[in-house]
Amino acid sequence: MSIKTKEEIGRIREGGNKLAAVLDILKKEAKVGATAKELDTLAEKLIIESGGAPSFKGYKGGGDQVPFPATVCISVNDEVVHGLPSDRKFEEGDIVGLDIGMVYKNLFTDMAETVIIGNPPPKDPAGAKLVRVTKEALDLAISMVRPGLKTGDLGEVVQKFIESHGFGVVRQLVGHGVGYQVHEEPHIPNWGKSGQGVALKENMVIAIEPMVTEGSYELYVAKDGWTWKTKDGKRAAHFEHTLAVTKDGADVLTKI
Repeated sequence: MSIKTKEEIGRIREGGNKLAAVLDILKKEAKVGATAKELDTLAEKLIIESGGAPSFKGYKGGGDQVPFPATVCISVNDEVVHGLPSDRKFEEGDIVGLDIGMVYKNLFTDMAETVIIGNPPPKDPAGAKLVRVTKEALDLAISMVRPGLKTGDLGEVVQKFIESHGFGVVRQLVGHGVGYQVHEEPHIPNWGKSGQGVALKENMVIAIEPMVTEGSYELYVAKDGWTWKTKDGKRAAHFEHTLAVTKDGADVLTKI
Protein backbone atom coordinates (compact mmCIF):
# COMPACT_ATOMS: atom_id res chain seq x y z
CA MET A 1 0.00 0.00 0.00
CA SER A 2 1.35 3.40 -1.00
CA ILE A 3 1.68 5.08 2.43
CA LYS A 4 4.60 7.47 2.64
CA THR A 5 6.51 9.46 5.26
CA LYS A 6 6.36 13.25 5.33
CA GLU A 7 9.91 13.33 3.97
CA GLU A 8 8.95 11.07 1.05
CA ILE A 9 5.87 13.17 0.32
CA GLY A 10 8.10 16.24 0.30
CA ARG A 11 10.32 14.65 -2.34
CA ILE A 12 7.29 13.63 -4.41
CA ARG A 13 6.01 17.21 -4.17
CA GLU A 14 9.36 18.56 -5.35
CA GLY A 15 9.34 16.19 -8.30
CA GLY A 16 5.68 16.90 -8.99
CA ASN A 17 6.36 20.62 -9.10
CA LYS A 18 9.08 20.06 -11.68
CA LEU A 19 6.90 17.68 -13.69
CA ALA A 20 4.01 20.17 -13.75
CA ALA A 21 6.37 22.82 -15.12
CA VAL A 22 7.42 20.46 -17.92
CA LEU A 23 3.80 19.66 -18.80
CA ASP A 24 2.98 23.37 -18.85
CA ILE A 25 5.64 23.90 -21.51
CA LEU A 26 4.42 20.91 -23.54
CA LYS A 27 0.87 22.28 -23.59
CA LYS A 28 2.14 25.57 -25.01
CA GLU A 29 4.11 23.72 -27.70
CA ALA A 30 1.17 21.51 -28.71
CA LYS A 31 0.27 23.56 -31.78
CA VAL A 32 -0.98 23.01 -35.30
CA GLY A 33 1.92 21.54 -37.29
CA ALA A 34 3.85 20.27 -34.26
CA THR A 35 4.34 16.53 -33.85
CA ALA A 36 4.08 14.23 -30.88
CA LYS A 37 7.67 13.11 -31.42
CA GLU A 38 8.85 16.71 -31.14
CA LEU A 39 6.98 17.11 -27.85
CA ASP A 40 8.39 13.83 -26.58
CA THR A 41 11.97 14.86 -27.37
CA LEU A 42 11.42 18.19 -25.63
CA ALA A 43 9.88 16.53 -22.58
CA GLU A 44 12.82 14.18 -22.10
CA LYS A 45 15.27 17.08 -22.36
CA LEU A 46 13.34 19.17 -19.83
CA ILE A 47 12.93 16.31 -17.34
CA ILE A 48 16.64 15.52 -17.40
CA GLU A 49 17.54 19.21 -17.07
CA SER A 50 15.29 19.39 -13.98
CA GLY A 51 17.29 16.64 -12.29
CA GLY A 52 14.88 13.81 -12.94
CA ALA A 53 14.50 10.93 -15.37
CA PRO A 54 11.55 9.82 -17.53
CA SER A 55 9.62 7.12 -15.70
CA PHE A 56 7.63 5.75 -18.65
CA LYS A 57 10.55 5.22 -21.05
CA GLY A 58 11.58 1.58 -20.86
CA TYR A 59 8.57 0.66 -18.69
CA LYS A 60 7.42 -2.89 -19.28
CA GLY A 61 3.81 -3.72 -18.68
CA GLY A 62 4.30 -7.46 -18.37
CA GLY A 63 4.34 -10.59 -20.49
CA ASP A 64 5.76 -10.17 -23.97
CA GLN A 65 4.97 -6.46 -24.12
CA VAL A 66 7.87 -4.44 -25.53
CA PRO A 67 9.20 -1.69 -23.22
CA PHE A 68 7.47 1.67 -23.67
CA PRO A 69 9.74 3.59 -26.06
CA ALA A 70 8.89 7.19 -25.17
CA THR A 71 8.90 9.76 -22.36
CA VAL A 72 5.29 10.93 -22.83
CA CYS A 73 2.12 9.02 -23.68
CA ILE A 74 0.56 11.21 -26.38
CA SER A 75 -2.94 10.07 -27.32
CA VAL A 76 -4.85 11.73 -30.17
CA ASN A 77 -8.63 11.73 -30.72
CA ASP A 78 -9.80 8.08 -30.48
CA GLU A 79 -6.60 7.08 -28.67
CA VAL A 80 -7.46 6.96 -24.97
CA VAL A 81 -4.10 6.46 -23.24
CA HIS A 82 -0.56 5.14 -23.79
CA GLY A 83 -0.33 6.57 -27.30
CA LEU A 84 3.11 6.28 -28.91
CA PRO A 85 4.50 9.61 -30.19
CA SER A 86 4.53 9.76 -34.00
CA ASP A 87 5.61 12.13 -36.78
CA ARG A 88 2.00 12.95 -37.64
CA LYS A 89 1.45 16.70 -37.48
CA PHE A 90 -1.24 17.96 -35.15
CA GLU A 91 -4.25 19.44 -36.89
CA GLU A 92 -6.65 22.09 -35.68
CA GLY A 93 -9.29 20.49 -33.49
CA ASP A 94 -7.30 17.41 -32.53
CA ILE A 95 -7.95 16.30 -28.95
CA VAL A 96 -4.55 15.41 -27.51
CA GLY A 97 -3.90 13.72 -24.18
CA LEU A 98 -0.47 14.34 -22.63
CA ASP A 99 0.37 11.81 -19.91
CA ILE A 100 3.81 12.25 -18.36
CA GLY A 101 5.77 10.76 -15.49
CA MET A 102 9.18 11.21 -13.95
CA VAL A 103 11.34 9.76 -11.21
CA TYR A 104 13.02 12.32 -8.97
CA LYS A 105 15.15 11.46 -5.94
CA ASN A 106 14.02 7.84 -6.37
CA LEU A 107 10.30 8.68 -6.18
CA PHE A 108 7.75 8.77 -8.99
CA THR A 109 5.15 11.31 -10.04
CA ASP A 110 2.49 11.01 -12.71
CA MET A 111 0.08 13.51 -14.28
CA ALA A 112 -1.96 14.11 -17.43
CA GLU A 113 -3.96 16.79 -19.19
CA THR A 114 -5.91 16.90 -22.43
CA VAL A 115 -5.78 19.85 -24.82
CA ILE A 116 -7.59 20.82 -28.01
CA ILE A 117 -5.22 21.93 -30.76
CA GLY A 118 -5.67 25.46 -32.13
CA ASN A 119 -5.27 29.03 -30.92
CA PRO A 120 -8.09 29.51 -30.31
CA PRO A 121 -9.41 25.97 -30.83
CA PRO A 122 -12.10 25.64 -33.52
CA LYS A 123 -15.74 25.66 -32.46
CA ASP A 124 -16.39 22.11 -31.32
CA PRO A 125 -18.93 22.11 -28.49
CA ALA A 126 -18.87 18.32 -28.18
CA GLY A 127 -15.08 18.14 -27.94
CA ALA A 128 -14.92 21.07 -25.54
CA LYS A 129 -17.55 19.43 -23.32
CA LEU A 130 -15.66 16.12 -23.33
CA VAL A 131 -12.46 17.79 -22.14
CA ARG A 132 -14.26 19.99 -19.61
CA VAL A 133 -16.26 17.16 -18.04
CA THR A 134 -13.16 14.97 -17.73
CA LYS A 135 -11.31 17.78 -15.93
CA GLU A 136 -14.33 18.39 -13.70
CA ALA A 137 -14.49 14.67 -12.87
CA LEU A 138 -10.90 14.82 -11.63
CA ASP A 139 -11.61 17.95 -9.61
CA LEU A 140 -14.69 16.28 -8.10
CA ALA A 141 -12.69 13.20 -7.13
CA ILE A 142 -9.94 15.30 -5.55
CA SER A 143 -12.53 17.23 -3.52
CA MET A 144 -13.82 13.97 -2.02
CA VAL A 145 -10.49 12.55 -0.87
CA ARG A 146 -10.10 11.98 2.88
CA PRO A 147 -8.97 9.18 5.19
CA GLY A 148 -11.59 6.44 5.43
CA LEU A 149 -13.14 7.11 2.02
CA LYS A 150 -13.37 3.86 0.07
CA THR A 151 -12.31 3.58 -3.53
CA GLY A 152 -15.83 2.44 -4.35
CA ASP A 153 -17.27 5.63 -2.82
CA LEU A 154 -15.00 7.67 -5.07
CA GLY A 155 -15.67 5.56 -8.15
CA GLU A 156 -19.45 5.66 -7.83
CA VAL A 157 -19.60 9.46 -7.60
CA VAL A 158 -17.15 9.95 -10.49
CA GLN A 159 -18.98 7.42 -12.65
CA LYS A 160 -22.39 8.98 -12.03
CA PHE A 161 -21.03 12.46 -12.78
CA ILE A 162 -19.44 11.41 -16.07
CA GLU A 163 -22.40 9.31 -17.21
CA SER A 164 -24.84 12.11 -16.33
CA HIS A 165 -23.19 14.08 -19.14
CA GLY A 166 -23.68 11.24 -21.62
CA PHE A 167 -20.09 10.02 -21.66
CA GLY A 168 -18.49 6.62 -21.08
CA VAL A 169 -16.23 5.68 -18.16
CA VAL A 170 -13.26 3.52 -19.12
CA ARG A 171 -13.28 0.23 -17.17
CA GLN A 172 -10.09 -1.48 -18.36
CA LEU A 173 -7.69 1.08 -16.89
CA VAL A 174 -7.56 2.69 -13.44
CA GLY A 175 -5.75 5.14 -11.21
CA HIS A 176 -3.22 3.76 -8.75
CA GLY A 177 -0.84 4.27 -5.88
CA VAL A 178 2.41 6.09 -6.62
CA GLY A 179 5.80 6.10 -4.92
CA TYR A 180 8.77 3.86 -5.56
CA GLN A 181 7.18 2.41 -8.69
CA VAL A 182 5.16 3.81 -11.59
CA HIS A 183 2.15 1.84 -10.36
CA GLU A 184 1.56 0.73 -6.76
CA GLU A 185 -1.45 -0.49 -4.81
CA PRO A 186 -4.25 0.41 -4.43
CA HIS A 187 -6.18 0.52 -7.69
CA ILE A 188 -8.32 3.67 -7.98
CA PRO A 189 -11.12 2.91 -10.48
CA ASN A 190 -13.35 5.62 -11.91
CA TRP A 191 -16.44 3.50 -11.35
CA GLY A 192 -17.72 1.41 -8.48
CA LYS A 193 -20.20 1.02 -5.67
CA SER A 194 -20.23 2.99 -2.46
CA GLY A 195 -18.88 1.11 0.53
CA GLN A 196 -16.73 -1.23 -1.53
CA GLY A 197 -13.01 -1.25 -2.24
CA VAL A 198 -9.99 -0.10 -0.25
CA ALA A 199 -10.23 2.61 2.42
CA LEU A 200 -7.89 5.55 1.85
CA LYS A 201 -5.42 6.21 4.65
CA GLU A 202 -3.55 9.30 5.77
CA ASN A 203 -0.22 9.76 3.92
CA MET A 204 -1.27 7.41 1.14
CA VAL A 205 -0.04 8.74 -2.22
CA ILE A 206 -2.28 8.02 -5.20
CA ALA A 207 -2.86 9.07 -8.78
CA ILE A 208 -6.47 9.72 -9.74
CA GLU A 209 -7.07 9.72 -13.49
CA PRO A 210 -10.52 9.80 -15.09
CA MET A 211 -10.48 8.43 -18.66
CA VAL A 212 -13.64 9.42 -20.48
CA THR A 213 -15.05 8.49 -23.90
CA GLU A 214 -17.57 10.25 -26.14
CA GLY A 215 -19.33 6.97 -26.81
CA SER A 216 -18.88 3.40 -25.60
CA TYR A 217 -16.29 2.71 -22.92
CA GLU A 218 -15.13 -0.42 -24.77
CA LEU A 219 -11.48 -0.25 -25.86
CA TYR A 220 -8.89 -2.31 -27.70
CA VAL A 221 -5.10 -2.25 -27.88
CA ALA A 222 -3.62 -1.16 -31.22
CA LYS A 223 -1.07 -3.24 -33.14
CA ASP A 224 1.78 -1.27 -31.54
CA GLY A 225 1.01 -3.17 -28.33
CA TRP A 226 0.55 -0.04 -26.22
CA THR A 227 -2.06 2.40 -27.52
CA TRP A 228 -5.55 1.95 -26.11
CA LYS A 229 -8.24 3.09 -28.58
CA THR A 230 -12.02 3.33 -28.49
CA LYS A 231 -13.75 0.48 -30.32
CA ASP A 232 -16.33 2.82 -31.83
CA GLY A 233 -13.74 5.33 -33.05
CA LYS A 234 -15.08 8.15 -30.89
CA ARG A 235 -12.82 10.54 -29.03
CA ALA A 236 -11.53 10.38 -25.46
CA ALA A 237 -10.01 12.63 -22.80
CA HIS A 238 -7.79 12.03 -19.77
CA PHE A 239 -6.72 14.10 -16.75
CA GLU A 240 -4.57 13.00 -13.82
CA HIS A 241 -2.91 14.28 -10.66
CA THR A 242 -0.69 12.66 -8.05
CA LEU A 243 -1.82 13.57 -4.53
CA ALA A 244 -1.32 12.75 -0.88
CA VAL A 245 -4.22 11.88 1.42
CA THR A 246 -4.16 14.15 4.48
CA LYS A 247 -6.47 14.43 7.48
CA ASP A 248 -7.86 17.59 5.87
CA GLY A 249 -8.35 16.15 2.37
CA ALA A 250 -6.25 15.89 -0.78
CA ASP A 251 -2.87 17.58 -1.14
CA VAL A 252 -2.16 17.76 -4.89
CA LEU A 253 1.55 17.17 -5.46
CA THR A 254 1.74 17.64 -9.24
CA LYS A 255 1.27 21.37 -9.54
CA ILE A 256 3.46 24.42 -10.03
